[in-house]
Amino acid sequence: MEVLILGGTRFLGRAVKDACLARGDRVTLFHRGLSSEPVKDVENVIGDRDVDLSAIAHRKWDLVVDPSGYEVSAVRRSARLDAARYVFVSSISVYADPANMAEGAPVQTTEDAEHARLTLENYGALKAACEAALAETHADRLLVVRAGLIVGPHDNDDRFAWWLRRVARGKEVLAPGEPEAPVQIVDARDLARWMVESGVAAPAAGGTAQAVTLGTMNAVGDPMPMRELFDAMRAVTKSDARFTWVPDEILVRHQVAPYSEMPFWLPGARPAPNARAKAGGLAFRPLAETVGDTWAWLQSGWENESAARENKRFRVPAGISEERERRILEEHHGK
Repeated sequence: MEVLILGGTRFLGRAVKDACLARGDRVTLFHRGLSSEPVKDVENVIGDRDVDLSAIAHRKWDLVVDPSGYEVSAVRRSARLDAARYVFVSSISVYADPANMAEGAPVQTTEDAEHARLTLENYGALKAACEAALAETHADRLLVVRAGLIVGPHDNDDRFAWWLRRVARGKEVLAPGEPEAPVQIVDARDLARWMVESGVAAPAAGGTAQAVTLGTMNAVGDPMPMRELFDAMRAVTKSDARFTWVPDEILVRHQVAPYSEMPFWLPGARPAPNARAKAGGLAFRPLAETVGDTWAWLQSGWENESAARENKRFRVPAGISEERERRILEEHHGK
């Protein structure tokens, strides 16, 4: 296949590139050239999708994978590319109600979505508007991937990394809410493989043709208790961490920001269903493998990829300060 990735130098796009190369596909990356040196074994085309796609507009693609679309104007521009299949990475943040995240549930909206610029507050609404824009022209060849928390090596989001480092420091650790509260993560490598195979328009090298998966799907991991994730982190980091589970009401009283100061904590949220994606082939590697590989990368590769973090379009602050953690734990213990 001729595959175009809009981005492809950092995290999920990088995993998509690796999945395509493993299949024997010919890969082109269209990127700004800010996050890394030219990527080996692929064609690098330098440009800014927010400004101009003329360098690739004349070409035909079997598959376009778009992990970097945040604003409607840029997505409408990429929708004009000649693509047999288009995979758009959206987010479960599109849903209007975190307690109702079935694929057909209502999504967020924002005023003047056609011209709005990306902010932390309108991220979900703009992703939903981008989905709608693509559906206008690509309904019969579009896979919308509503991802949740994507983790794994080369993850330049601070949230998973913050928890790994905090657990590694050990001692008493503030654990948010209930130990059985559900958490859903997906390894970028598993998500990338599924997206590529779902967008297949021709047989893989040496294999047979696969059914093309289209439509809108929640691409999230199976729910697991939060304690299971933290226990895996403690085992991988060989930490002496002791988890103290602090009730939601105390965290709310201290105005702890869900999903940023306390990553993975979102009071009242229910698991997003993932049956459609799993029926379409999405599968997950063991949790210990994801946690172990990510921890190993944090030790050896985090600093080398600082340019990727500095040039991110969208970044969520992560982690509570040691002082706030101490004060909340003291209140919990009744001091």
